[in-house]
Amino acid sequence: MAQIKKANGLVDWLDQRLAVRSLTRVLMTEYWIPKNINFLWAMGVVLSVLFTLLVVSGIFLLMYYKPDVNYAFDSVNYTIMQEVAYGWLWRHMHGVAASAVFLVIYIHMFTGIYYGSYKKGREMIWISGMLLFVLFSAEAFSGYMLPWGQMSYWAAQVITNLFGGIPIIGDALVVWIRGDFAVADPTLTRFFMLHVLLLPLIIMLVIVIHFYSLRIPHVNNETGEEIDYDIEAEKYKAGDKKESKVIPFWPVFLSKDFFVVSIFMVFLFYLICFHYSFAIDPINFEPANPLKTPDHIYPEWYFLWSYEVLRGFFFDVGPIAAADIGLMAFGFANVAFFLLPFLDRSDVVAPAKERKKFNLWFWILIADMIVLTIYGKLPPTGANAWVGFFAAMVFIGLFISLPIITKGETKGGAR
Repeated sequence: MAQIKKANGLVDWLDQRLAVRSLTRVLMTEYWIPKNINFLWAMGVVLSVLFTLLVVSGIFLLMYYKPDVNYAFDSVNYTIMQEVAYGWLWRHMHGVAASAVFLVIYIHMFTGIYYGSYKKGREMIWISGMLLFVLFSAEAFSGYMLPWGQMSYWAAQVITNLFGGIPIIGDALVVWIRGDFAVADPTLTRFFMLHVLLLPLIIMLVIVIHFYSLRIPHVNNETGEEIDYDIEAEKYKAGDKKESKVIPFWPVFLSKDFFVVSIFMVFLFYLICFHYSFAIDPINFEPANPLKTPDHIYPEWYFLWSYEVLRGFFFDVGPIAAADIGLMAFGFANVAFFLLPFLDRSDVVAPAKERKKFNLWFWILIADMIVLTIYGKLPPTGANAWVGFFAAMVFIGLFISLPIITKGETKGGAR
């Protein structure tokens, strides 16, 4: 009887192993990717690696960081940077990876726009991706405050004050977010909780949704071609790999992803070890001082384009105050990308280079966002203010005109 039970236990164990292998095969081997895609399609995996790096480095930093206005600055700049063995490395990894995440997010986002990867049933992929952008922005902003330096403090003061422009509930909402009438210890504690617990959990959930939405439908490709994945997969399995238009996710596609990730990590650790300071404003190495306002307040580089839209409107229009106009423009700028699948009225799924009017629209958008980013860091005086105003107007005008530009478009961009 003991031998029979032992044999039955072995059979059960084998059944479980086979079930796991079958599930792995369905999720990995049986998921097919278009063959005609380039390295830009690896940005999602690069982002996953960077997010993992941020979580791991954040856990190590969490061991020594103190979320208290009296100790936060010293715990980062002295304890972690000077007293903890290799503490400087973990802080550098966390700070540089935070900037690198947004660099890759923008590449990933504009790749999707260029190749029309938000269309033809892929709206959920796009919206979940944009939701991740918003969540990463909130995560970055809450983390930017934690070192409690001068720019951290005053950026938090300015950004939280934006909510005061919301009608009726604005002032009460600002006090609720800060936990006080000004940015103070309760604000730091709340942002600490958001940064290390609530936002990472929500980001992980949305990442799962984003990855799963890639299966329905499949990943877009460089030409926007509609592929019958069942037929093409059978060709590949039959050995006709050259004629098949798809490749298996594992190991073929993922091996390419690993190669791109490896190249990117070389670039990342070069910055971590030799050019860490590029990601931090020098003013932020001064302790926060509520009585000393910096000459010029601005956020991190990845927020500068929307910040310039916010402050680009510096004059009143009739009874509407300039601050209210800027706030409305800022809200529109942050919602516009969510609406892209609905603003683009064309049924054509093709790279921008094959859509003449859209191609012009796309490159004007890129140029305009670069201008907004550059001028977002400059003092809004004289000619700078007017350049910012016109760049903000161009940004808003691009999205308002998109339905007109794309309506009636035919394959090849003839109209």
